[in-house]
Amino acid sequence: MRYDVCVFDLDGTLTESEPGITKSVQYALEKMNRPVPEQATLRRFIGPPLMESFRTIAGMDEAEAERAVALYRERFSSVGWQENSVYPGIAPLLRSLKKNGAYVAVATGKPLDFSRRIIDYFGLAPFIDRLEAISLSDHHADKPALVRRALPERFEKACMIGDRAGDMEGALANGIDGVGALYGYGSREELTSAGAAFVAEDVAALTEYLLDGSPAAVGAFVTFEGSDGCGKTTQMKRAVDWLRRCGYEVIATREPGGCPISERIRDIILDVGSAGMTAECEALLYAASRAQHVAQVIRPALERGAVVLCDRFLDSSLAYQAGGRRLGEALVRSVNEPALKGLKPDRTLFYDLSPDKAMSRRLAVSQPDRMELEKKEFTDRVYGAYLRLARDNPERIAVINGDRPIEAVEADTRRLLTGVLAG
Repeated sequence: MRYDVCVFDLDGTLTESEPGITKSVQYALEKMNRPVPEQATLRRFIGPPLMESFRTIAGMDEAEAERAVALYRERFSSVGWQENSVYPGIAPLLRSLKKNGAYVAVATGKPLDFSRRIIDYFGLAPFIDRLEAISLSDHHADKPALVRRALPERFEKACMIGDRAGDMEGALANGIDGVGALYGYGSREELTSAGAAFVAEDVAALTEYLLDGSPAAVGAFVTFEGSDGCGKTTQMKRAVDWLRRCGYEVIATREPGGCPISERIRDIILDVGSAGMTAECEALLYAASRAQHVAQVIRPALERGAVVLCDRFLDSSLAYQAGGRRLGEALVRSVNEPALKGLKPDRTLFYDLSPDKAMSRRLAVSQPDRMELEKKEFTDRVYGAYLRLARDNPERIAVINGDRPIEAVEADTRRLLTGVLAG
């Protein structure tokens, strides 16, 4: 790597924060009966200290600017901080820096409470060794001092990555390199004139520059399992949206299916017209679908560093065919060996809900497919097989109580996904 210490700015460098900041500035101006400028002018509030921006851009005196900051924080503390997203590629970059042993810090002029909330909410906390920010009582941000506090006692070579002149000045004041993030809210002229040693056009260029030939972190593979109707599909959809806001490339897929050939096999398996299919035929069709899916979708995505979330995988075959159909684990595992070729999920999330409640939920949504038309004895055996798999594989399978409000289940799902990506 080019640096053993990387200090990042937050707004415009790690996160795309324009909506929350500009809407909160607009709120403050409207509350004070001040004219609201066009969006291009509102964007100038991103980066510099708010007190300074309200004085220079909105023409306020010191007392007015203090009131404007208080009104801004009134809105930002409730909704503005969530009107945010991590730039695509930033989370994988932070993962890669940590995997290669770098010390990673954040130095921001945003208040500490807001900064911590944002970093925690978007799952970045495991990659950050130190966070330096201002207090809510501060109205001025001393960037050189923030950078100085963010640096460890000893290091070989460090840099400050940011999108505004103040970030570059903070770097130079501490004798370290300033690296400009041109994808943020500053300009190339602003960054170079402030002394940037390098200006990255985008996150990909920043990643290449900082890693400097060191290996990037590999992708992550997480599967979602449970009885039909347990809520796993809903939770996976929410997880996909959240992880994309966190800056990851996310591949959302399913089994059986996930690619054209496998989807055609899915149609055969689930079609109610396939009644009479033997248990062995069913198991072989699932394995055939999986072989194409792994080769065409899952492995390529993992190799390029994506996060793959899959609605059902091998554990479903072990639950439904080995357990529900009573084929036994040995047979099901053996027919899946050519499909998997050693591939295993990094983590499996099992949504634990009784089969009766799960099926009641499922039938309330749509017509059942062939598998969902099975008798209660079958669904009970499937559920029992899931419980045994979870008991025998606690290091991989996390059990999540699915008999709770969606938001509570989602919180557990996010916590476990954050752990996978930090591991």
